[in-house]
Amino acid sequence: MMEFDFFKTIGGSITVSDTEGNVLYMNDKAAEVFGNMVGQNMMGCHKASSQETIERLIANAETNAYTIEKGDVKKIIYQTPWYKDGAVAGLVEFSFVIPFEMPHHIRQPKKE
Repeated sequence: MMEFDFFKTIGGSITVSDTEGNVLYMNDKAAEVFGNMVGQNMMGCHKASSQETIERLIANAETNAYTIEKGDVKKIIYQTPWYKDGAVAGLVEFSFVIPFEMPHHIRQPKKE
């Protein structure tokens, strides 16, 4: 069977780390934006408040989602735990460019 890395060339940045902040995986976009940090610890690249957030997300199995704006680019950041054998094994961070104005749809829940 051929191995296929769907995330390698997807349009957004994807970074996977372990519970200590060691980078296990970066797709092409993440490496382009941050430099290839696979095998390195990402905590030194973050300010103290961000380090605290990362530690809280891992300790409490929480998800953190927000948008950022830099110049003429707006991104959504989504940080969430990944699991191995039922325990938090680290974090996955997704970062995708989004439009400044974008549709928002309200879907009705499925009726039982």
